[in-house]
Amino acid sequence: MTVKNELVSLELEREVKAFLYYEARLLDTECWEEWLSLMHEEVHYWMPGIENRRREDKLGQYSRDHMAYFDDHLRDLTRRIARFQQATAWAENPPTRNVHFLSNIEVLASENEGECIVHSCLMSIRSRGLTEHFEIAARREDILRRVDGQFKIYRRKILIPNATLLCKNINTFL
Repeated sequence: MTVKNELVSLELEREVKAFLYYEARLLDTECWEEWLSLMHEEVHYWMPGIENRRREDKLGQYSRDHMAYFDDHLRDLTRRIARFQQATAWAENPPTRNVHFLSNIEVLASENEGECIVHSCLMSIRSRGLTEHFEIAARREDILRRVDGQFKIYRRKILIPNATLLCKNINTFL
């Protein structure tokens, strides 16, 4: 992926923001099949584990060779959704209540026709039962690709600031 590092038109930026807000609403309302339809058939949905490393360590905070919370393609995402919908998914009965907040959305041009690069920040708030409350903050780097005139999520990289996940699970998508 090559980034031109130039902003897109206001019309395209508005369209991308509307797409991302729609996606967040689908996640919050558990419209799993509709959310899955936003994925490109070659999607890569990746949330690497973060490692505490010194600045001079050239390995960086994360890599493709180390642990990931998500390292999924369409087949994996489809399986996760199917599992959420099973009657035997007792951990989700009663269901978790989700709220996804998006901010700092920046839409950049790509050198590839029909694609754009989107940087954003998110806060996922999850509540379940009477006392369970978890928050996950993250930065996302997405590549959106047009397919038949509609955006699809082609690549998603989710970077959390935590080296340790502060909640007991991730039973949502970010």
